[in-house]
This record gives sequence, structure tokens and C-alpha cells, in this order.
Amino acid sequence: MDVRGFEPKSTPSATVLVLGTLPGEESIRRGEYYANPRNAFWRIVESLFGIPATEPYAERVRRLNEAGVALWDVCAAATRPGSLDASIRRGSEDPNDFAAFLATHPHIKLICFNGAKAAALFREHVKPSAPVECIDLPSTSPAHAAMSFEEKVKRWDVIRKACET
Repeated sequence: MDVRGFEPKSTPSATVLVLGTLPGEESIRRGEYYANPRNAFWRIVESLFGIPATEPYAERVRRLNEAGVALWDVCAAATRPGSLDASIRRGSEDPNDFAAFLATHPHIKLICFNGAKAAALFREHVKPSAPVECIDLPSTSPAHAAMSFEEKVKRWDVIRKACET
């Protein structure tokens, strides 16, 4: 199944870019990043920034953008049956235009990958023109249950700290 990603959720003043691989089925159905209720992303955001995970999606995104965080995915499109990153068909990945994004978001100083697959695909397909620090973070996906929620929050705190400086 061919899957198309979303436009970035960002403001020109963003300092941190969080990248997933490609929206899952529930996210596509709802037109929202991290819409699967079992995905820990919005609960982690609540822990780090105090943005209630129960707020309407548009409000959560607005407040996250105000905090300096942009959301996007590595892939603009790919062939993937289901929602698992591991199911993305090798060679079908069409990366987003990061050169254009970074040119219009000159304050991005940190790119954080939501999971190993996002990091691997970015490193394989994208060569940023400007040096930007990149950090691999544990996936917030329900498929990555090997790490506790508390440990994920600790590891993801790098985003909050980057927004404070």
C-alpha cells in the first residue's frame, strides 16, 4: 500500500525538529501525527511541556510549535502495508525535502529521530546542507514496549532542554 505523509507542523522560529518515519494507519485516518492512542508521543509531550494529551489536536500542535518544536516525517511517501516501520518496502522511500525545510527554518539546531528506523532512513536518504545536531530517541510507538514510559521521558527530555537554550 502506498502511504503519503503529512505536511510539517512547524513555525519558522522552531529550534527542534522531531522526525518520525511515516504516519501509521490511525494517524492517516485521523489526519494527525501520533494519533494511535497507544503511541506514547503526546503523553511524553505532556510530561515534558505540560501540554495535556487530552487537549484537541490542533491546540496540542499549536502549543508544541510555540515551545519551539516542529513535527514531520523522514518520508514523504513509501510503500508500506500496515503501520509498522519494519514493513516499509526497501527502495520505495521518497524522502521529504529537508534542504527546503531547513532553509525556511534557520533556527533548527537539533533533529530528533522518533525511533531507529526514522534515523536510519534519514541517514540513508538525506544529506543536510547545514550541520545540525542529530539525536536518536527511543520510538514512542506501541511496538517499542521494551523501554518503560519513564525511561522514554528521560531520554526525550533532550527536546525540552534544547528549547530552553
